[in-house]
Amino acid sequence: MFQNSFENVRKNCPLIHNITNYVTVNDCANILLACGGSPIMSDDKDEVAEITTICSGLNINIGTLNKRTIESMLIAGKKANELGHPVVLDPVGAGASKLRTETAMQLLNEVNFAVIRGNISEIKTMASGSGTTKGVDADVADKVTEDNLDDVVAFAKAFAKKTGAVIAITGAIDIVADSEKAYCIRNGHPMMSSITGTGCQLSAMTAAFVTANPDQPLEAAAAAVCAMGYAGEVAHSRLSDMDGNSTYRNNIIDAIYNMTPEMLEKGAKYEVR
Repeated sequence: MFQNSFENVRKNCPLIHNITNYVTVNDCANILLACGGSPIMSDDKDEVAEITTICSGLNINIGTLNKRTIESMLIAGKKANELGHPVVLDPVGAGASKLRTETAMQLLNEVNFAVIRGNISEIKTMASGSGTTKGVDADVADKVTEDNLDDVVAFAKAFAKKTGAVIAITGAIDIVADSEKAYCIRNGHPMMSSITGTGCQLSAMTAAFVTANPDQPLEAAAAAVCAMGYAGEVAHSRLSDMDGNSTYRNNIIDAIYNMTPEMLEKGAKYEVR
């Protein structure tokens, strides 16, 4: 199943418009190239509608939010909706400040999203309109565990039903859900939390996967999450005793570049609930 999703990305090379943060913009561009997509980075309000028009999908990331780009996000999101292009939202740090929370809610209210991807604290903030987030990381009180997994799955399905979007909650256990079905994914490695940008890269890659698989947004998003987690495993296995988090970051991009659809199908670790 995930094999076909990845094959379609490689075959179609979707052009993805990214309005993303300046901390990880280069990594997002490279992960898109590695998975078989093609990136455009543009956030000026005078050109985002035009750029969105020539692309096939849009990735909006509020990681380094400023008032200049909020208008650009809304313009691009509405244009993508008008054109029928899938839009992915990464509400980085929603709940950490009033501006982030209000912007995330404004985007949710004014743009239709194919996928909303974030950690559990960010998604809970989106669902409630308020919350607490430890910077851009999940609050420890919100950690997804085997004990509360069923409750989080039910929450994700309910939020998916409310928004019409696939909800991707990423962490030690990833949950990707629509209103009826959820994939619980156990790919990944703890070292992924030691580098900046794995979530941002995943959102960019998710945009490529759902754009290349417009009729299966749930499976496409789950495939992207599995691919990123599996890349984290492969990347760690390639580290030497002298390597650290910088090498690990590059190894993840290399792992996506060298990953085949068959490798993803074999390496994906998930169950359906």
